[in-house]
Amino acid sequence: MRPLTNIYVFACAFTFTLWSNIQPTGENEFIANYSRKLLTNVPKNIPVHTQLLDLSHNRISGISISELISLSDLQILNISHNVITVVDFSVFVFNENLEYLDLSHNNIFKICCVTLASLRHLDLSFNKFIALPVCQEFGNMFRLEYLGLSATMIRRSDFRYITHLRLHTVFLTLGNFSLYEPQSLTALNTSSLHIAFAANENFDFSLLYDGLSTSENLKIVNLIYTLSYKDFPSPPLMLLKKIKTTGLMLDTVDLQWAIILQIFLLIWYSPVEHLTVRNLTFRGPLADLTEYEFLPILSSLEQLISLDGSMKALTLEHVHNKIYYFNQEVLYRQFSEMNIASLTIYDAYMPHMLCPNRTSSFQYLNFSHNALTDELFQNCGTLIDLKLLILQRNKFESLPKVSFMTRHMKSLKYLDMSNNLLHHNGADVQCQWAESLTELDLSSNQLADAVFECLPVNIKKLDLQNNQISSVPKGVADLKSLEELNLASNRLADLPDCSGFPSLQFLNIELNSILTPSADFFQSCPRVRELQAGHNPFKCSCELQDFIRLERQAGGKLFGWPSAYVCEYPEGLRGTELKDFHLSQLACNTTLLLVTALLLTLVLVAVVAFLCIYLDVPWYVRMMWQWTQTKRRAWHNHPKGQETVLQFHAFISYSERDALWVKDELIPNLEKGEGCVQLCQHERNFIPGKSIVENIINCIEKSYKSIFVLSPNFVQSEWCHYELYFAHHKLFSENSNSLILILLEPIPPYVIPARYHKLKALMAKHTYLEWPKERSKHALFWANLRAAVDVNLPIPIEANEEQSDVTSTSSIS
Repeated sequence: MRPLTNIYVFACAFTFTLWSNIQPTGENEFIANYSRKLLTNVPKNIPVHTQLLDLSHNRISGISISELISLSDLQILNISHNVITVVDFSVFVFNENLEYLDLSHNNIFKICCVTLASLRHLDLSFNKFIALPVCQEFGNMFRLEYLGLSATMIRRSDFRYITHLRLHTVFLTLGNFSLYEPQSLTALNTSSLHIAFAANENFDFSLLYDGLSTSENLKIVNLIYTLSYKDFPSPPLMLLKKIKTTGLMLDTVDLQWAIILQIFLLIWYSPVEHLTVRNLTFRGPLADLTEYEFLPILSSLEQLISLDGSMKALTLEHVHNKIYYFNQEVLYRQFSEMNIASLTIYDAYMPHMLCPNRTSSFQYLNFSHNALTDELFQNCGTLIDLKLLILQRNKFESLPKVSFMTRHMKSLKYLDMSNNLLHHNGADVQCQWAESLTELDLSSNQLADAVFECLPVNIKKLDLQNNQISSVPKGVADLKSLEELNLASNRLADLPDCSGFPSLQFLNIELNSILTPSADFFQSCPRVRELQAGHNPFKCSCELQDFIRLERQAGGKLFGWPSAYVCEYPEGLRGTELKDFHLSQLACNTTLLLVTALLLTLVLVAVVAFLCIYLDVPWYVRMMWQWTQTKRRAWHNHPKGQETVLQFHAFISYSERDALWVKDELIPNLEKGEGCVQLCQHERNFIPGKSIVENIINCIEKSYKSIFVLSPNFVQSEWCHYELYFAHHKLFSENSNSLILILLEPIPPYVIPARYHKLKALMAKHTYLEWPKERSKHALFWANLRAAVDVNLPIPIEANEEQSDVTSTSSIS
């Protein structure tokens, strides 16, 4: 039912078809584009296999056979918009495959014709011809389908050579209507005629009528008449019998209202079924018409709109009104009462339209890009046959009022209310839609979540994109028939629940605010076949892993995957496609993570417990605690600033089982003789009343070195191990080499308990003195041992006082 909109469609379709049949083996191998290169001549380096050559929009003044002779494969040549004055068709005789030749928009005034048998499209329009350049040779171009011509003078005889050709489209650009011979156009045999009148001349009515009598489809550009409407000849209705046109397009029409009415009367009574008027400017003023002159025209118009004429569709686009004082209601009434199936009034700044007084034949109404408001068609019960209603880009505000507008439209199936100012506040207003409505476009409005309280119950296809919807309320909408839902460009934070849309098959939720879409969507929406959820600001985290796995299970139901699904957060993953985002199962499974952490903790505790038992850690802790307590008490008992004074060369640690050797050998050999050594032995130097541990620590603290008599008996003594521990602690705390190890008897490694790891370490790292069995070596052993403990001890404070007393007594004496 759409009217003819562009006669050039055939030429474009033909060119596209021709191009699609060209199968290049390399990039641009068959296409040579030299458009807009400021050329003055045809280039000489055109590839020989070129099939499409574009030389348009240059300064080429002529073409020769030598420039095109090598292009035997040439099929399409566009040399329009140049400065060519003379064309000899013989230059194309070697281009036997040439099918499309465009020479329009040049300065051609003369052509020399040669039959080009393969030519389908020839355009010579917008040139400088005086008479139509229709040569006798054109009559032999039996494949010709499109012919573009231009002239300032048209005679019937000009078409005599092509009257037998069945042309699809003829395009004429005319320069002077006074040189037109009436009925000349009727000699043409074409299904589509396109006439471009001169923009600065008043058109000739006889030429308009001849055009209507020539072809089935007619397009006329520049329909202008600046003289008084009284000079315009009224078209005799007897001529209607010869009109052939069923599709008429008038483009760039600037006429007085009275002339428009006369032309409209002629068209209404004619066989024209589809009338399209674009860029219409009607002027007046109507005040110039006397009541005697205007009323008959208006009366005729009122009568014809009630008649059953041939017209089925009327389209008015880009209408400009230069009449400032007239009753618009009269005009609206004429449109509303038209007995046609399709009416389009686009971009006319129309503020209102009346409801037909009687049952209307309208099946299609398009009032887009106007100034219509909520008052349109309220309480209108005569549009019962209306099926499609398009009201986009108007000033509608109330969604309930829109629903009331449709309630009597019993046949309405499609309603387009996009790009308005619609809103719905969810008040207690019950919406009443036409029960037949199955497709509704509410995109680009100001609708929020409450819109789901005001929707047609039988809707199948719903467009709500580019609104302010933040969620789909559960339990509000019960759209059992809804199959397609478009929620793109809203404010949704998650995929909607399908509890209210059990039949949903297609969902578009792109360009929302979804960070982590629900992974159970397809479980709640089992009938969905396609989900468009791309171009959202996805947050790539563990929660998104389930949605990514959902894509694998969905089997191609995610439209645009993977390029449209990209991480937005966190910053480090921005731009990463979701298919390339992976996290381990351990990182995303909280239960598994807790179980793993618990197991590791248990293992760690077990290892620590084992090491504590194996290495006797509690024993070492207890020793450290006792050592700390002893040092603290010693610090409190000592005067502040007074340090512990060394009183012994060495502290002896040994097992009671080795006491005999210590008393009979070690002590006598070190304390007697030259360089006697002061030794600290527990039997004579431990202070009664103090704990053993405290005595051990004090003795070690007051001794320069510690001598350990090692033997299998030593490792079996726990007190010896205490002494070794504290002596070793002093070794590291004072950073001194105060330990002397005497190996009295060999100690096998297996004899040393595991917890005595310090003893093993000392025996492995420190040099020890081994007690020789040969008596001859004893002297060397004692010499080495005495050298190891040889040190000048500081004189104790008590000794200094006694020495001072002795000195004083001597002086007195």
